[in-house]
Amino acid sequence: MANQLSNLDQVFAALADPTRRAIVMRLCAGEASVGELAGPFDMALPSFMKHIHVLETSGLVQSEKSGRVRTCRLSADALVGAEDWFQQQRAVWEARLDRFEAYVMKLKKERAGAKRPSRTTKRKGS
Repeated sequence: MANQLSNLDQVFAALADPTRRAIVMRLCAGEASVGELAGPFDMALPSFMKHIHVLETSGLVQSEKSGRVRTCRLSADALVGAEDWFQQQRAVWEARLDRFEAYVMKLKKERAGAKRPSRTTKRKGS
């Protein structure tokens, strides 16, 4: 469990940076060389490689070097832990919202019951 949380922390930390999110989004379209990935960014290659390293450490990206070209591909399995975490959080919050909605409905019923005028019957011959 602690190892899963550590991996989850690494995935979220990797995705916290907009450059790394852009790299992941690009890799959703298919594998690419580091040079292709670095093209749209205005930074030196060593700085860009730090982003690749963070993505590899988190398990989001795998790379392979062939000659002078390093090719990266997305490893979507790393996102499974994050997806599981989001589903658990969603279930918790949906249950809380359901309880809140039930409470609000109860209050509305109580308030509506308190506002109803009491019926008084007129007696004949008064």
